Amino acid sequence: MTTRLHLSALLSQALVAYTIEFDNEFEHRTTHQTTVGTGAGSRGPWLVSQVMWENVMRHLGDEGDEGGDGVSIEDLHARARTTHDSLSGLQRWGYVVVEPAATRVGGGGQGGQGGRVRRAGGRHGDDLVRPTRAGRIARETWRPLAADIEERWRERFGEGSIEALRASLQAVVDQFDVDLPLYLPIVYPTQNGKAEIFAPATAPGPGTESDATPGRLDLSALLARTLLQFTLDFEGQSRISLPISANTLRVLGGSGAGPGVRVRDLPGLTGVSKEANAMAVGFLERRGCVVTEADPSATRGKIVRLTAKGQAAQDKYRRLLAATREQWDQRFGPARMETLLTSLVEVVGEEDDEPRRSRLLAGMKPYPDGWRASVRSPGTLPHYPMVLHRGGYPDGA
Repeated sequence: MTTRLHLSALLSQALVAYTIEFDNEFEHRTTHQTTVGTGAGSRGPWLVSQVMWENVMRHLGDEGDEGGDGVSIEDLHARARTTHDSLSGLQRWGYVVVEPAATRVGGGGQGGQGGRVRRAGGRHGDDLVRPTRAGRIARETWRPLAADIEERWRERFGEGSIEALRASLQAVVDQFDVDLPLYLPIVYPTQNGKAEIFAPATAPGPGTESDATPGRLDLSALLARTLLQFTLDFEGQSRISLPISANTLRVLGGSGAGPGVRVRDLPGLTGVSKEANAMAVGFLERRGCVVTEADPSATRGKIVRLTAKGQAAQDKYRRLLAATREQWDQRFGPARMETLLTSLVEVVGEEDDEPRRSRLLAGMKPYPDGWRASVRSPGTLPHYPMVLHRGGYPDGA
């Protein structure tokens, strides 16, 4: 008997599949650096994922554009609707430069900074962010990808299925009363992996919506905003973030004297990277929810298992998933929610629905020279994207 995935897992797996297909195409079309694949040894910028385009690079001006002389960090955050921007990474990877506003408009003082002494590594809201030459090239490569990937999805899943998915997502997104970014924010372990709290909705500012079709959100933005609103509602009732709960915490067992789960098996069980699982396990261990110990059935390696507190946290995660869905039924209407779930299942399928799953997974197949072709594919898709500071990949890679 087929068991329907929870709403958050359906949204997550659709977004992860879309993003990996988007990222594979960006990698194929641009000059970049990676440790494996075509970028190995390249002099291009370090390869990053879609979140860096949606939540940062989309909102910067080119030379000659409005904002071509730089967008202040404060304005960037207002346009992107998130402060989780990974600017330090984007600087290091070659996509942007961040500089004091005074160095762009003149002014004396120490070092041309209008007399302002900057703390080492410090930033101010009026500091300017602008794309490098490589960043401008990347922007032009990213710009058409959403339309291209959606057209592939229409061919793969059918025009009617994608239009139904779009319409059902839009019907829910239109009811939100907070401003949300175009993609999920970066998950920071120092903030327990929790999402940001966003401001009440206002009229859209410049550079905030889809470049491909004005006034029409990209499919990934509809998925991301719906998932993020669900996340905020869930996390308002939980001390443990939804990314950690839905991935690592979900698959653990062994409360008390149980056998636990091998640490090396976690990527295959969760669909997210070993680094993302290590972050989650570390957080859960610090909170007394899990213990890690030597694997008694092997000469090397460790297992991780739930404590009684961890078992209670896992049970609460499952209750809150159901409770948040019930709240959405009341908020948006059960008929609208059932339409959304049906449209998601039509595209995502279930974990034991091989025909539909094969269509979803087909788009994730990397190019032969892509970096994902050089690493083992996980056996499942994540139940929540793990968008880490490492480059923003949705599986924490």
